[in-house]
Amino acid sequence: MQVDRGDVGVRIDLVLLRHLSHLPGVTRTRLQRLIDQGAVHLNGRPVLRASARVAAEDTIGIELPERRPRTPPAAEALPLHVMYEDGHLLVVNKPAGQVSHPAFRNRSGTLLNALLGHAAGAWSPALVSRLDKGTSGLVLVAKHKPLHTALQRLSNDNAIEKDYLAVVAGKPPARGTIDLALDRDPWDRRRVTVRDRGGINAVTKFERIRTVATGPGNQATLVRYRLVTGRMHQIRVHLAARGWPILGDATYGRMMPGITRQALHAWRLAFDHPMTGTRVDVSAPVPADMEQLLALLGAREIGDHRPER
Repeated sequence: MQVDRGDVGVRIDLVLLRHLSHLPGVTRTRLQRLIDQGAVHLNGRPVLRASARVAAEDTIGIELPERRPRTPPAAEALPLHVMYEDGHLLVVNKPAGQVSHPAFRNRSGTLLNALLGHAAGAWSPALVSRLDKGTSGLVLVAKHKPLHTALQRLSNDNAIEKDYLAVVAGKPPARGTIDLALDRDPWDRRRVTVRDRGGINAVTKFERIRTVATGPGNQATLVRYRLVTGRMHQIRVHLAARGWPILGDATYGRMMPGITRQALHAWRLAFDHPMTGTRVDVSAPVPADMEQLLALLGAREIGDHRPER
């Protein structure tokens, strides 16, 4: 790999990430690990530090080992809070701290492992929506491929109502819309950032529920959000960009005593059932840690989420 003008003076791990991010499984952490293992060479010599800077006309070599084929996720007898179920789909309430789908660092204990245990081989669960590990709330699951396709079509047509509750720093307007394009952070693929140009359109509607004072000149607000689009980390990034970061969000928000994860809950799902035509409308109880956070802030309880007047 020949260094180009945009690479000069940049850390070698970031240069590699810029050029190789299109390959599956390439992350900054993995590249740093390969550097430590001596698999990266600069002008024919092993690179000793990920922070080494590249110069004009440098040549970088890297040995990318073949990735092992993934084994199918296993069924596990895990707790599963089913809020709605019929012969075609189910809606489950995922707790904060549980990963939605098996990945490199989370092969077991995920929501999909629990769903496979629940299905017991009678059907194959397919997640229509996913939540971040630190987000609690409702996840929609299809039991067969035709329904999964139909539900994805509903989602793409914005025909599934997806409502969230979050506790944020500051006091947003009574209601509004956030329309900011998003894209992966080019230097850290695990993060998402707002883009002035390019990116993927992302729209979030919001309504303020209750604001409480948290100290001199400081406030916190319970807000209800409806996703118009469903992008990775959308609500978290949109709120941070507007100056109302989610409390407890270590990546985009603000840490807060009393909660150890982002105070974000996928509260409600509503849609017309593609197979039966009936209306499915499911709400998930607000988890105890968010209730306790509101109590700590002086709001007592979240209640029925009616907006402030």
